[in-house]
Amino acid sequence: MNDEVKKTNPVAKWFSSNSNRTFILYPIVILLIELILHQGNLQFVPWGVVFLLWGYLQFKFSGKYRNRLGRGGPGLKNPPEALVTSGIYAYTRNPMYLGHFIYITGIAITLQSLVAVLLLIFTLIWYQPRVRKDEERLVELFGDDYEEYRKRVKRWLPAII
Repeated sequence: MNDEVKKTNPVAKWFSSNSNRTFILYPIVILLIELILHQGNLQFVPWGVVFLLWGYLQFKFSGKYRNRLGRGGPGLKNPPEALVTSGIYAYTRNPMYLGHFIYITGIAITLQSLVAVLLLIFTLIWYQPRVRKDEERLVELFGDDYEEYRKRVKRWLPAII
């Protein structure tokens, strides 16, 4: 969706927001699909709500932390003025995106939803090129400092990937 459409069409702008889709649209759509598939008898696993809270709070608080220390944002359309490598950013380079994944995992667990699992897989694949593009931009902005950070801190899970 091009930027001109987003500026003139508030609906298009709303749908273009990853956080609106992940934290509002996807849960509603998956809930409706699960209601239809199970004829109104939802499977509900209460401990899955922990992942919903964790994912949302990680997204929210890591974003606030990044904006406070690095300024700029949201996203890289308004790039940060400083590289943030402390706090949760000392453990994962993408805690906000990871919050999206954790949240969708929470939907899958809470509703025992194969649809949410498929959405999670799609989202994981969809974010990969976006993250690579973000990283290219951060190398342009912060050069060797970002390269050193990238060597030290994993993209997704601490000490794993």
